[in-house]
Amino acid sequence: MTVATELGSATNTPARVAQDTVFVLDFGSQYSQLIARRVREAKVYCELVPGSIPAAEIAARAPRGLIFSGGPASVYEPGAPHPDPDVYNLDLPILGICYGMQLLAGDLGGAVEPAQRREYGHASLTVDDEAGIFDRLPHELSVWMSHGDVITRPPPGFRPIAHSLNSPCAAIAGPRGRFGIQFHPEVAHTPLGRDVLRNFLLNVCGCAGTWEPASFIESAVADVRRRVGDARVLCALSGGVDSAVAATLVHRAVGDQLACVFVDNGLLRRGEGDRVVEIMSRQRHIRLVHVDAAEQFLDALQGVTDPEEKRRRIGRTFIRVFEEQARALGQVPFLAQGTLYPDVIESTSYDTQHAQKIKTHHNVGGLPENLRFELVEPLRYLFKDEAREVGIALGLPEDLVWRQPFPGPGLAIRIVGDVTRERLETLRAADWVVIDEIKRSGLYRKVWQSFAILTPISSVGVMGDYRTYANVVAVRIVESDDGMTADWAKVPYDVLGTISRRIVNEVPGVNRVVYDISSKPPSTIEWE
Repeated sequence: MTVATELGSATNTPARVAQDTVFVLDFGSQYSQLIARRVREAKVYCELVPGSIPAAEIAARAPRGLIFSGGPASVYEPGAPHPDPDVYNLDLPILGICYGMQLLAGDLGGAVEPAQRREYGHASLTVDDEAGIFDRLPHELSVWMSHGDVITRPPPGFRPIAHSLNSPCAAIAGPRGRFGIQFHPEVAHTPLGRDVLRNFLLNVCGCAGTWEPASFIESAVADVRRRVGDARVLCALSGGVDSAVAATLVHRAVGDQLACVFVDNGLLRRGEGDRVVEIMSRQRHIRLVHVDAAEQFLDALQGVTDPEEKRRRIGRTFIRVFEEQARALGQVPFLAQGTLYPDVIESTSYDTQHAQKIKTHHNVGGLPENLRFELVEPLRYLFKDEAREVGIALGLPEDLVWRQPFPGPGLAIRIVGDVTRERLETLRAADWVVIDEIKRSGLYRKVWQSFAILTPISSVGVMGDYRTYANVVAVRIVESDDGMTADWAKVPYDVLGTISRRIVNEVPGVNRVVYDISSKPPSTIEWE
């Protein structure tokens, strides 16, 4: 049964401001989003767009410059992705990175050929001409290479400005502020890569480098208001940071046209439902419909063990609940969600049409094909830390904004195997212990995520004078900047020991705790 209650409403609206923008054209690199992140870190707003974006659309948006990403293809292969040829006729600076450099060379009349030896890993780059992108940088740079093709002849009007052992044209410069670099400045393995990007953005493109989340708020509010008009919006609150920030942002844009639906799907962490109602309805005065749909989700997940199928069923159930509430609320054509950039990238949306799909996110790839809403996703070009900054700027409480990331499908994908009420309660209790001890130790805001996983494994143990055969719980604690890469956290042994002891003593049916020490990649942060 679905039980819904409704509370509160209010209005608030600001104005839009202009901002420098740079487009990152994505040609299929798994690290295209890192380029976008580095640009943001230079305080320049950017968007990741398909490599095939029409030149007319770029011209209409008037960016200050373009960055071509890397990619897995070779530019001379049939079917390799290329930009709209008219992009080169735009009077815009361009920085090509790896495959993007080879596109720049090949499309403009240079020669790109297979290298005699693939160049992968750390390399020493010799700067022959500081030009614009190497301004005030050392003449010898440590860089990260990953390519199997080389430029053997720069295009007309271009000249080599750096070389490495295997790449005589490891960087090129041409007219109208156009540069190509064979190395990857976006990765941490290129220590001065951010300086190279900053030189391009500030010195070549002429960006001011003053972008802040506050300026994003103003432009995003204006975009939502322009798109929605006087229509009504239904916002999906999940209980996490992303949807709370998205709801607050949309509410600022359209006020009472927004109705938030918070679904208690029975898959949340302890105490989350009550906190959402307290903050969003009673404190923020946003119209909120609180739906108790735990039984529907448990029914949908009965007997399902495949993680992708779990995501799909949870996504479909979410949408069914929203549609029921939309009908009760009247005509509501828009659905707002807290989708973030990592969700978009890992689900391979139209933004990354040449990238490999990693997994489906319930609020991106798990939606049914006959979705009756038009999606509003104001955060889809933000990383998690940026969304948090926006949340603080919007006045949300710090304990909500700094809540650790929680997957849209909730505890269902932290239970490996069948999802039952009993197993949910076991995991919820174990997870509470992990969070409690991480907070107690002062590590909560120093790590990216800390949580428990209920495995499908049972093990032999001894409790008191009795033999037990009970559940094994895994603990996962990782450090990360943005969730795209992560390393397991070197948590002090005494903290891990306390977590293990408390879980075994306080959570019925668990007699063993293990610690996951794998990094992303090759693993993902979540187990499913």
